[in-house]
Amino acid sequence: MSTSPTAVLLKIKTSSSTFTRKEQSIAQLILSDPVRASRMTISEMSDELGVADSTIFKFAKHLGYQGFRDFRDDLLADAFDPQVSVHENISERDDISSVAQAVFQSSIKSLEDTLRLQQQDALDKAVQILLSSKRVSFHGCGGSNAVAYDSYQKFLRSPLQTVFAQDYHLQLMQASLLGPEDCAIVISHTGLTKEMVRLAGIVKKAGVRTIVITSYPSEHLQAYADVVLVSVSDETGYRSESLSSRISQLALVDTLYTAVMFHVPNVSETLHKMRRAIATTKLDDTGRPVA
Repeated sequence: MSTSPTAVLLKIKTSSSTFTRKEQSIAQLILSDPVRASRMTISEMSDELGVADSTIFKFAKHLGYQGFRDFRDDLLADAFDPQVSVHENISERDDISSVAQAVFQSSIKSLEDTLRLQQQDALDKAVQILLSSKRVSFHGCGGSNAVAYDSYQKFLRSPLQTVFAQDYHLQLMQASLLGPEDCAIVISHTGLTKEMVRLAGIVKKAGVRTIVITSYPSEHLQAYADVVLVSVSDETGYRSESLSSRISQLALVDTLYTAVMFHVPNVSETLHKMRRAIATTKLDDTGRPVA
């Protein structure tokens, strides 16, 4: 395989004279097979080299990265292994039937793993927080913002007051108006999105009950959470984003929504009003708009 000096590899080579002995061994592992190294977790790399996770973390910091994840993302881009960059269970040689099989199986496995991981106490507490809240706000960035929007749309059907904004600045403004009688649902696949960590800190300081949905419950986000619900994704071992995590996150929100709707008063009245409003967007059997 080629080891052409692309950006990350060149950075490693030009910094080699400043590395410690242990950092030299990390550099050699990466330079000898960057595609394989890009597939390794920090624990797998540390086990193979016989060094501490912190040594590899410091190696990434030495190269100017915030941490190992940022370093590996750049290494992935350099090595550009399409199988990893797009979906770890699919290769470019697969036909469309194989692609569909892998994508669906990945989502199914994520749902099954997420269900097995759930603790009844955590789900019960999340439902109780929602039932005792005056308002519920939904927050997320990037792909998690799409999950937050879907969650907002779903909870609009409930008698609870719901809040959502796509723009992060608007999310901050809305979060600043929440209080102890309210609930914030913060969604972050990595658990490291600085905007969501900052927002969670703001609402927690205001006494807002906070439910966090994440695939990686980092200490930064957990510190502000009353409840953490973990969404497992099948193909996230090597990439910061995930296709299947969205499915498991949506399933967790659906679970909370369904449980809440069986316990809040005036559900039928709320649903009836909404269905009457939505009905005006449909055509009747003759193709005419519903009155």
